[in-house]
Amino acid sequence: MQILKDRILAQGKNLGNGILKVDGFINHQVDPRLMDECGKELARRFQHVGATKVLTAEISGIAPAVTTALHLNLPVVYARKHKPITMPDQVFLTLSPSHTKGRMVELIVSPEYLSGGERVLIIDDFLASGATILGLVRLAQTAGAVIVGIGALIEKTFEGGRQALTHLGVPIEALARIRSMEGDQILFEE
Repeated sequence: MQILKDRILAQGKNLGNGILKVDGFINHQVDPRLMDECGKELARRFQHVGATKVLTAEISGIAPAVTTALHLNLPVVYARKHKPITMPDQVFLTLSPSHTKGRMVELIVSPEYLSGGERVLIIDDFLASGATILGLVRLAQTAGAVIVGIGALIEKTFEGGRQALTHLGVPIEALARIRSMEGDQILFEE
């Protein structure tokens, strides 16, 4: 998606070690028009999968998940990283490594909002190693839901996340696929 690639090149920062800083328009300050365009495109790509719910991780996945779900007319559930007192005692919980935090994080979903029979579309900001998305897959499968697709705004193809997810046998889409982040450059797949 050219509008997203252009924005990454103009405002994204390669911090080294595979870290791409896009917090000025995706995951700290959010450009709602850009997210709407991205959500519209992800919805177009996944309109055929028959999803009944969109699942993402707190916090960076929320904006693209909400706009995708808006265009698919679906509810969004996001996995929390801390259990609030309003959540029931029995929850779905998994651990996932966070590349940007440098530690394991909890992903928690209430069984009130994710249950058996759901057809889940996972949407996140990044597909890198696939660890966070695999955590979301575990949560959905524990709930008895079926994964029907995986979408991301940005894929870092050099981290192997797509390969870690192919065994799921579902469509995997990314709007901007980065093949290299050597030095201070950001190079996209054609």
